[in-house]
Amino acid sequence: MLYIGIDLGTSAVKLLLMDSEGHIINIVSKEYPLYFPHPGWSEQNPEDWYEQTVLGIRELLQDADKSRVAGISFGGQMHGLVILDKEDQVIRPAILWNDGRTTEETEYLNNVVGKDKLSEYTANIAFAGFTAPKLLWVKNKEPENFARIEKIMLPKDYIAYRLTGVHCTDVSDASGMLLFDVKNRRWSQEMCDICGIKISQLAACYESYEAVGTVLPRAAEELGIPSSVKVAAGAGDNAAAAVGTGTVGDNQCNISLGTSGTIFISSKQFGVDQYNALHSFAHADGSYHLMGCMLSAASCNKWWMDEIIGTKEYAEEQKEIRNLGGNHVFFLPYLMGERSPHNNPNARAAFIGMTMDTTRADMTQAVLEGVAFALRDSLEVAKSLGIHLTRTKICGGGAKSPLWKKIVANVLNLKVDVIESEEGPAMGGAMLAAVACGEYGSVEEIAAKVVKVVDTVEPEPELAARYEARYRQFKEIYPACRPLFEVLG
Repeated sequence: MLYIGIDLGTSAVKLLLMDSEGHIINIVSKEYPLYFPHPGWSEQNPEDWYEQTVLGIRELLQDADKSRVAGISFGGQMHGLVILDKEDQVIRPAILWNDGRTTEETEYLNNVVGKDKLSEYTANIAFAGFTAPKLLWVKNKEPENFARIEKIMLPKDYIAYRLTGVHCTDVSDASGMLLFDVKNRRWSQEMCDICGIKISQLAACYESYEAVGTVLPRAAEELGIPSSVKVAAGAGDNAAAAVGTGTVGDNQCNISLGTSGTIFISSKQFGVDQYNALHSFAHADGSYHLMGCMLSAASCNKWWMDEIIGTKEYAEEQKEIRNLGGNHVFFLPYLMGERSPHNNPNARAAFIGMTMDTTRADMTQAVLEGVAFALRDSLEVAKSLGIHLTRTKICGGGAKSPLWKKIVANVLNLKVDVIESEEGPAMGGAMLAAVACGEYGSVEEIAAKVVKVVDTVEPEPELAARYEARYRQFKEIYPACRPLFEVLG
């Protein structure tokens, strides 16, 4: 049978067709607009998502036997607010994860309601990108729209609704709304009361690998597929990507060096760190995960290469780097503020330690190392919860650099596994669809079958020891700079 994975991203929808053995048959991508109606705002039209998804599926299947399509599922951009009226019409454009309008609402939640209560109710604290602050913003700034809300949804779930007619979400994506009791995998009545909504206005919540329904006859005709095709709930993009890299089960880890950076740790046990420095979310495999999210990762290197030294020859610049573990220059990678573990939107990037003999290669090396050190910060929080890792998988554009993988392996002192095929949330979505259709008995079973490690970068004891000393120095820089960041604003 065939399975479709839909990765609903911020700039495009990526669609992947996979067979029962996990072989990728076709991949299609369709772009849609992103709107910035005011500085710091970020919105999209949900209808654009659906239109491009339909066009993408048609193209994806144009050379395939459509009668063999058995299931569809998703990975999707998290936290976005989609609100529908009683006719199931979109009330206003979706407010996205990277929208910055909710400063007042976020401060209200963290400082008036209180971080301790938020953590008790949801296992997390408020971030400007989360859904609950957006909901409060609509309540405060657009009360006429708030009064019309019949259903509150997340981006990928709008596509599932259009395909099936079911208002649904999944536990991993719901975890990022600040409306969800992560430990007990259910909506939080307390958070609904705080936001002035009813639980009935939220979508029914499923495990990521559960079927929510089948494709409506109208949608089946539009797509050219059988109306018996099952649609599974899917997952938030990070959880779906983790499924696609086999980061499921207990004590597994994946590092993503994308535009932003994440360290994703799957766990059979629920856990929350003392300061909520890491996100504690439900995982798409039926268990839990911790996630440290840094806002600038590979984008730091892109900024340094493109904007500062003015080159696209990334690999050439890295050829000059030879003094691993001995660089005297440090880089704080906070170009867009920082989320994990500092939760400080005022944090800024900085170089420190330059002398007259500092070279261009030293600066480039510092950028790569700064991102690795910042990932290590989140790893240290996980260690404080008793989590001990020996290896991690790695994905994202930055993972194409052999040097960066070596730096990560030694800074974190972990074996770094490279997988054969890295297709991110779309692959995870297709795998979840296969589980929903009974092709595999569990998410762990399909991950063991489909995900193949083709290379491992081992930490080198002497180099890891040198980086251990450098990390101890690095972690003193942010606390020293933090008062200055508050002054600079």
